Amino acid sequence: MDNVTNVSYVLMLQGFDVPQERAFLAFLLAVLGYMVIVFCNLLLLLTVILNRGLHQPMYILLINLPINDLIGSTALFSHLFREFLSNSKAIEFPACVTQAFFIHIYAVGVGFTLAVMAYDRYIAICRPLQYASIMTNAHLMRLIAFIWGISVLIIGVLFILLLRLPRCRNNVTHTYCDNPSLLKLMCGDTTINNIYGLTVTFTQPVIVGIILYTYLQILITCFRSKSTDTRAKAMQTCATHLVVFLLLECLGLFTVISYRLKYISPALTNFIGVSAIIFPPTLNPIIYGINTKEIRKRAIMLFKKHVFSM
Repeated sequence: MDNVTNVSYVLMLQGFDVPQERAFLAFLLAVLGYMVIVFCNLLLLLTVILNRGLHQPMYILLINLPINDLIGSTALFSHLFREFLSNSKAIEFPACVTQAFFIHIYAVGVGFTLAVMAYDRYIAICRPLQYASIMTNAHLMRLIAFIWGISVLIIGVLFILLLRLPRCRNNVTHTYCDNPSLLKLMCGDTTINNIYGLTVTFTQPVIVGIILYTYLQILITCFRSKSTDTRAKAMQTCATHLVVFLLLECLGLFTVISYRLKYISPALTNFIGVSAIIFPPTLNPIIYGINTKEIRKRAIMLFKKHVFSM
């Protein structure tokens, strides 16, 4: 058994095997990737906030998505920058826990945000006469409070259960910190942690089911419409939204499963794990935001006003 007294304050991540001579190039690519994510999400965020015409339930719920995406990507990239610049895979234990906490907030938050957005579209399209009476400002605030409250509660309990255990190892078997990799560093009985972790994991199929059901109802309602334009728009919107959502879910599910399957290549596990935090924050503001005609028009106007007028 590992000796608890020999535990270091500093952990060693598996990290990326980047040669010394290519570390600066990797740093530049990471900065470029992060800048793209920040630009796309901030553009969507500011477009909605600064345009009163977009202060509607659909768009107000939408701004939770770029906030959540920025939380997840910042938690990942902040350490990648340090790793590539210093060529060191070391990370302090508190920093590791903090990174893991915010990455899990991102992972859970994006699911609840998309589920609430799907619920809003369901009410708007399938029950249009009741939309104004249901989606009041008070109900909107309750939905937003639910997104962040349930995310913090679920992940808070996850990490309270984690930090109650003594730690007896220092090597993190992943490129970034998350709950499963930190749990492997702990000694003692982890049965409660494993049961709770599986319970949290099984909330994802419930969220997927809710979103699939709402989009199915939206499609059925739109196909009953006599307007061919309405049908085409419904197909385009639902298809693109579902593709991005299912991509995120598949990447997240593979990351969780890979911890329990020993024969999966560590390189593949690392790639999928990082992809789950990089690709969705890049695609979400495009698919859910800029791809929407009204937001795209307002974003172009905002860009011209504040950039080209300088």
